[in-house]
Amino acid sequence: MKSLPDGRLIDEEPWSDDTDLSAPERSEMDAPSWVLMWRKFRKHRLALVSGIFLLACYLMLPIAGFIAPYTPNQRSADYLYSPPQMIHLWHEGQFIGPHVYATTATADLEQYRWTYEFHEDQPMKLKFFCDGGTYRLFGFIPSDTHLFCAPEGATVFLWGSDRLGRDVFSRILYGAQLSLTVGLIGITVSFLLGIFFGSIAGYFGGKTDWLINRMIEILRSLPELPLWLALSAAVPSNWGPVAVFFIISIILGILDWPGLARAVRSKFLSLREEEFVRAAEMMGAKPGRVIRNHLLPNFMSHLIASATLSIPAMILGETALSFLGLGLRAPAVSWGVMLNDAQNLASIEIYPWTAIPMLPIIFVVLAFNFLGDGLRASLDPYKS
Repeated sequence: MKSLPDGRLIDEEPWSDDTDLSAPERSEMDAPSWVLMWRKFRKHRLALVSGIFLLACYLMLPIAGFIAPYTPNQRSADYLYSPPQMIHLWHEGQFIGPHVYATTATADLEQYRWTYEFHEDQPMKLKFFCDGGTYRLFGFIPSDTHLFCAPEGATVFLWGSDRLGRDVFSRILYGAQLSLTVGLIGITVSFLLGIFFGSIAGYFGGKTDWLINRMIEILRSLPELPLWLALSAAVPSNWGPVAVFFIISIILGILDWPGLARAVRSKFLSLREEEFVRAAEMMGAKPGRVIRNHLLPNFMSHLIASATLSIPAMILGETALSFLGLGLRAPAVSWGVMLNDAQNLASIEIYPWTAIPMLPIIFVVLAFNFLGDGLRASLDPYKS
């Protein structure tokens, strides 16, 4: 240190350009962008939990038949509108393992309803990895092994049974295979159309842009629900459940693409004037290559967030159509088909568990919205 005449002290050591006074900040900013996005995303606790929940739901789809104790259309004629059953571990203060109690159904002819009595002096242990109804594991492997089954002379209706004695819990698991998949197929169709038309309109402009914009405006001006109903009603009634499922998915995708196309168009209008795009064009890159290799990668993070937020709309669309009887139909099982079976308000008042299929719809839609909010917030990791 050296003292100046005015009393100030200065450091005589030379300044080093290699001195890093903000090493933590620089190492944070030098990390790859996907690492920064993950660090920001995991701070959004609600989105992280929602993502884990949705991942578990989709991983469960191929093995839904193994988890479900019954097949979707398996009936128990003696247990119509059976209430939800608890799985107990203890009986009279002693641990005996998972078990249910024997149940007796009685027809109440005065109130015209079924009443059930649980015999808590008759514990009946559940069977695990047992034989039951036949299903297809991963969609193509025939199997009849279930994770757990009811013991002989008893039932295991975790969420009750419906008007035909079918297990609501098992039907919800099977219904998830269609209700959750319809969103993925629909969003694929929507994104292919939206990215194609939006990128052409935004990159070329001129008459092409004008024509595509007019087409988008016409589609957006049509009332959505009546259009859904009209297109769904046009599906032949003699088509099988699988064909109807794919047609409904395509219909939902076709009607959802205009919003994405406008977002892609507006982004391309701003990006096409950037220097890296002009440089690629001057080097002889064709429009398809410029769009695919230079423009879309700069917009991909927004597309991922948009897809996450659009899937719930697809799920709700299928549910609404099936609820109205114009979407999937029995014997196909989806959450909308199950709600269609529960349209009788008097039955819901007496047997409230028949409305349980609306709960997974609520939870899944909320989870997708929370996940989409978290992804959208973490798309630009350099923003605080």
